[in-house]
Amino acid sequence: MKIVFMGTPEFAATALCDLIKYHEITAVITQPDKPAQRGKKLKCPPVKEMAVAHGIEVYQPKKIKTKEFVGFLSQVNADIFVVAAYGQLLSKEILGIPKYGAVNIHASLLPKYRGAAPIQWAIINGETQTGITIMQMDMGLDTGPMLFKLPVAIAADETGASLHDKLAQAGALAILKALELIEAGNTQPIPQNDALSTYAAMLKKETGRIHWQRNAEEIERLIRGLYPWPSAFSSLDGFGVVKVIKATALSHTNKSEPGTIIDIDKKRGLVVACGDSSLLIEKIQVGGKKAMAVPAFLLGNGIETGLKFF
Repeated sequence: MKIVFMGTPEFAATALCDLIKYHEITAVITQPDKPAQRGKKLKCPPVKEMAVAHGIEVYQPKKIKTKEFVGFLSQVNADIFVVAAYGQLLSKEILGIPKYGAVNIHASLLPKYRGAAPIQWAIINGETQTGITIMQMDMGLDTGPMLFKLPVAIAADETGASLHDKLAQAGALAILKALELIEAGNTQPIPQNDALSTYAAMLKKETGRIHWQRNAEEIERLIRGLYPWPSAFSSLDGFGVVKVIKATALSHTNKSEPGTIIDIDKKRGLVVACGDSSLLIEKIQVGGKKAMAVPAFLLGNGIETGLKFF
């Protein structure tokens, strides 16, 4: 099939890489280059890097819904638009341009986890399964009829990073299968049940703030789900903001005030009181320094029981 691909981050680039092998990509649409985190040098999106490496024409409109760009899209020779984490909403006019409309690669089993951050919220909320849904796009937020689903298991130690990579690979497989079905006329669109929908809100840095009144299992899932960004964090008396990179929920109860360091295991880490249990913190990042195992951090810093995270 002739495809216009719209996407921006690594998740989308993984799908584009496989689509290039089996279909004709007539154009790639992605977000404009942005300044890198450090310095003023512009950094191009992963999707642009993938397209340029394969000699595919790339377009980066600030606003895709302008009259001029809609006119351009109507002239591009494409059977279908494939969208994956593009970052801009498409108008009804754009959705109606190609023969087969536009399909989206969404990183959840819809209608659960519509929205911007389905990967992270699935871990945070304790799901054991997620997956990819290939959806026919409409004007709603991830509300269109479902064309194909591919379940993916969530491991007990899954992080936002590891699940992202699993789902990126699954997304590439799923879109290839869905396009095969679409081209053969064998799809059976299934409407979503809005009553079963949940929303995966966009992540902000504040999303990672640890509330120690919660139970240890909830906090541990937050830590895993928000790794590597925005990261779970708290403040520690005398040390400022501390990112918690790795931790283990402990089953034993305690009567200490939540956030209090109640034990120091020099071989494993810090045991911190939570709402109804305790959390063993094993890896942290303090300030702008590199992340390190807590036993190594303890060697050069005076940490005592009774200090509090807040």
